[in-house]
Amino acid sequence: MYYSLFEIFSVGIGPSSSHTVGPMKAAKRFVGNLAQQNKLFLTEKVKVILYGSLALTGAGHGTINAVIYGLMGLEAEEVDITKDYIAELQTTEKINLSGQHEISFSLNTDFFLDKQTFLKEHSNGMKFTAYDKNGNILLEEIYFSVGGGTIARLDEINERIDRKPFDVPYPFDNCRQLMKLCQNNRMKIAEIVLQNEKAISQQSVTKRIMRLDDIMQRNIDIGLKKDGILRGGLNVQRHAKAMYDRLKENFDMNSTDSLTVIDWINIWAFAVAEENASGGIMVTAPTMGSAGIIPSVMRYMKRYGKFKKPLDMENASVTFLATASAICSLYRTNASISGAEVGCQGEVGVACSMAAGGLVAAMGGNNRQIENAAEIAMEHNLGLTCDPINGLVQVPCIERNAMGAVKAVNAARLAMNGTGTHIVSLDSIIKTMYETGMSLNKEYKETSLAGIAKNALSC
Repeated sequence: MYYSLFEIFSVGIGPSSSHTVGPMKAAKRFVGNLAQQNKLFLTEKVKVILYGSLALTGAGHGTINAVIYGLMGLEAEEVDITKDYIAELQTTEKINLSGQHEISFSLNTDFFLDKQTFLKEHSNGMKFTAYDKNGNILLEEIYFSVGGGTIARLDEINERIDRKPFDVPYPFDNCRQLMKLCQNNRMKIAEIVLQNEKAISQQSVTKRIMRLDDIMQRNIDIGLKKDGILRGGLNVQRHAKAMYDRLKENFDMNSTDSLTVIDWINIWAFAVAEENASGGIMVTAPTMGSAGIIPSVMRYMKRYGKFKKPLDMENASVTFLATASAICSLYRTNASISGAEVGCQGEVGVACSMAAGGLVAAMGGNNRQIENAAEIAMEHNLGLTCDPINGLVQVPCIERNAMGAVKAVNAARLAMNGTGTHIVSLDSIIKTMYETGMSLNKEYKETSLAGIAKNALSC
């Protein structure tokens, strides 16, 4: 199943695509459906229930805020991240549904976190119910946030398998098919994706991709200027700015330490991950929890020209992101990018795989080297658990983005130094990742009930 580049890379509010972007979309769609059915102005009460992983880590992941934004009908880029919407709601106990119809709403009586119930379809479940003045149900819908900000209503939950495919000239379901398409048409993976995107939309594909690149790179620059304590109660200090200042202060053009580039990759990943943790406006890459990896590796790519050879930066960025989206499409079709479903291997692992393949493509590697890089990156993320402390996308998530970025660069270099011949195929590693994720205890899948989340604060 071909997933569009603009499904994979979308703009939303941090810190979690599954826990903020998806719930925000679901809430907005629910009130939109109320309006479409001419029931919005009949609504006197709305109740929200979060289930499973959304309930267990919802407070730390910003899910409550995201649902409120969605009920208000806001788009991600309309949210004023300096404004405390929740404090205002708690004071007034009123909410303006879809920005058109104000009703009473209390977080204490109308918003519930059901931490015991895991809906069988997916662990990221939520239910919205609207009532009229007599207490009759006007509309009730159950949604699932299935990864990367994608949502599915209860009647659509199998869309990941059964959804209507895009009408594109080069559809593919697995890497074997993708490689055959490339070979038969003498095209690079990025060219396949760009032709498919042109068939989906008449809008300029390049301009839209460069807008995503701009947001990603801007988040690095923003993150390098901010310091202070991240919200949430763990008292996590932002490190990117201090690391950046120290590296600039100690930077020696004649230094023999060739590993200094790793320091830069770490700093860039920290900058984005910290900005995400603070609830900034981010790009899912492919999730918010892993949003620092691809921007960091792309910044490395942009700076690479100073060390090796000049690159056409716009073309390199488009090639990188188009290739990365094809790789993610394979994971979304045959596995998952949801930490609540397969652990962090589905987030940081997939982002690392995407970044490795994208970097090889941008550096002129062939299709087999791209596949090899993506496979290497995931092979060494297998079994990665999702166990954020207190449900916050801070520890170990921020450091994990830096580790994933460095690992992606190393995977790309290993692949570029080879011929592309490899024993383990990308298809086989994706299948292995999914099977590994399914065998993980559910407590290691974005519940904060085990692993680091359980032991870090008690030992």
